[in-house]
Amino acid sequence: MFHVLSIFSLTLAGLCAAWITVDVFRRPQHMAVMNVVWPVTALYFGPVAVWAYLRFGRPQSHAAMQEKQKAGNQQKKDESLHWNQVAVATSHCGAGCTIADIVTEFTLFALSATLFGSELWAKFVWDLAAAWLVGIVFQYFSIKPMRNLSVGEGIVAAIKADTFSILAFQVGMYGWMAFVYFVLFPQSHLKAVQPEYWAMMQIGMICGFFTSYPMNWWLVQSGLKEKMG
Repeated sequence: MFHVLSIFSLTLAGLCAAWITVDVFRRPQHMAVMNVVWPVTALYFGPVAVWAYLRFGRPQSHAAMQEKQKAGNQQKKDESLHWNQVAVATSHCGAGCTIADIVTEFTLFALSATLFGSELWAKFVWDLAAAWLVGIVFQYFSIKPMRNLSVGEGIVAAIKADTFSILAFQVGMYGWMAFVYFVLFPQSHLKAVQPEYWAMMQIGMICGFFTSYPMNWWLVQSGLKEKMG
């Protein structure tokens, strides 16, 4: 039953990601990096990501933003910080971690890599390094155009914006991974080629999203990270 549920969860998430991918091709986001962030978010949030995309993503498409400009909306700009703006900002971190983990987990499995005799510690080290690097890239292409920064300034700003966010994300994800490794499957550890492994990783990503959310609120509120939407 667990095997069947895992396949169902991954298939549903894959379909959600595919649908969003098709839609962003038809309605490209005003901020190009979100064309990647939204589908990747669906890989672990599934239908929730589709709802969020329809509610908060489509209104930020390039065409929708142009329509708003043509309409000459004179409504006073809302300077307050809203939960959905932080959630979308957090999704940058989640997307970077997701892409990095998919690549890293399969690579480590192929290499049978371990650290201190444990594959879990090797995953912790290399997942963090890869997630940080990919996260910086995502933040760079978010912050640089919004602030009109030079390449060097954009890299520095991206590092400041994403380092603590990634660390907070990994707290939730690593906590869940350790629980799965030591408690749920202490003898026959799940492998990256099993659908059960990735179903558990979906939960880990969701845990990471929620542990990273308060940090992202602070980062956005302090100006280190940009409001999204």
